Amino acid sequence: MQQTTGNDMNFEDREFSLAQTWHQWTNAGMQVLHHWKKLLAAAAVGALLGGIYAAIKPVTYTASMSFVMEDTKTAGGSLMSALSGLGIDMGGLSGGSGMLAGDNIQALVKSPSFVRRTLLTPYNDTGNYSLADKYAEIYQLKEKWLHHKKVQQLVQFPVNSHFTRLQDSLMQRIIKSIVEGSLAINKPDKKLNIFQLDVSMREEKLSQLFCERLLSGTINFYIDTKTHRLKVNVDRLQQRADSISTLLNHKTLSSSQSDIMLLDANPAYAGPVASAEITSREKLLLTTIYAEVVKNLELSKTALAQETPVVQIIDNPDLPLKRNESKWYVTGFAGAALCTLAIALLLLFQTSKRLPDS
Repeated sequence: MQQTTGNDMNFEDREFSLAQTWHQWTNAGMQVLHHWKKLLAAAAVGALLGGIYAAIKPVTYTASMSFVMEDTKTAGGSLMSALSGLGIDMGGLSGGSGMLAGDNIQALVKSPSFVRRTLLTPYNDTGNYSLADKYAEIYQLKEKWLHHKKVQQLVQFPVNSHFTRLQDSLMQRIIKSIVEGSLAINKPDKKLNIFQLDVSMREEKLSQLFCERLLSGTINFYIDTKTHRLKVNVDRLQQRADSISTLLNHKTLSSSQSDIMLLDANPAYAGPVASAEITSREKLLLTTIYAEVVKNLELSKTALAQETPVVQIIDNPDLPLKRNESKWYVTGFAGAALCTLAIALLLLFQTSKRLPDS
């Protein structure tokens, strides 16, 4: 009986404690509302700050390109297996060595070397004004460098020029800024080999040119690297086939002349007969070698076609590009809400400290 009474008392104490806490915080909230003028002032200041932020934040333009990559690894592996089954060893010639998987193109796009190459392409028809010059102009970097104590000069980035240490240093800063803040590449669907490249910059044409040229250079490098060894093998076999074809043509002409001379030769002399036989044998040998080389050449061309990645552009960054700007009413509302919440929490904290413990 005593134990039951004790439990009831503990329950009543907890209930009273919760009710008391709720009452205290309700009173604190009511006292905070008494400072409505402060809350209203905070909302006004926040809205003003949000509007100023929207006004001074630069407008950017986003160029987007989507492309699909066909995985040729399976087809190439099937071809190599078929050739091996026929007794033809194509080992080491396949470009699908796994060095560059499809997903790695995301890392290639953000590689500083590719960004640098893209920045050093012409912006206009004159051919000397680069994308890097335009970027530095749009982002007012040239003016900052001109007044910087360690630079104090007008820095430019001409196309096809050797750069000084200062130019390289400033170029690295531009590249870092672009990679960290202007580039984004992802796969919208993880199950598909579809990639999307987004480039956001403050000038519409600059964003479009940079996006197109960066992707083009990356894709070309990707394909060349995947197929380099097969291309070398095809070129070598093609050169050998051309050389043997030339020798075979000469030997065919010599064989015809030997046959004509053999008709007028004296049967008592064995020289013309031996010469005609040697020429015929050499022609047969060259014909056999030529047939084998041509066969290997065609097989290598087929393997090259199978191993060459297929990259198809789906969407191009056509003008006008997507315009990114902050709406003043959105930033104003967000600023007002944040400032009001901050002041309310501060007042609530101050009020709760003054509340009695009992």
